Amino acid sequence: MQRTTLLQEDWWKLRAEATWGNASAGEDLVALRAENDQLRRALAGRAVVDQASGMMMVLTPCSRGTARGLLVDISRQCHTTLPEVAAAMVDVWEGKPMTRPMQWALRHALRRLYAEDRGCDSPPADEPSSTPGR
Repeated sequence: MQRTTLLQEDWWKLRAEATWGNASAGEDLVALRAENDQLRRALAGRAVVDQASGMMMVLTPCSRGTARGLLVDISRQCHTTLPEVAAAMVDVWEGKPMTRPMQWALRHALRRLYAEDRGCDSPPADEPSSTPGR
């Protein structure tokens, strides 16, 4: 007795052919495929973010939340997405240069982190003070 196995992709094609006459089922299938694609992209981006967070945790002994916060801060300053910043961090680890704006944002975020750890109220040297006469 021979057993046949359908691959997931083939199963979806067969399912689509079986529901061709039913318009609502076809629309559901399209919606499910779009959601599946979106979830795959999100998972791929999350893996890179987790890897970059781990790198930050090693380089700047800090917690996972603090490392992720640093990456989020860099992404906000550079007006890029979190996965793009994470990918740039991983690329740096592999020897590729980081863009100047990301270098500046990383330096700025690290200075703020270290100032918070020391309990300093003064801003980093490249940041103007908020009070006059300082």
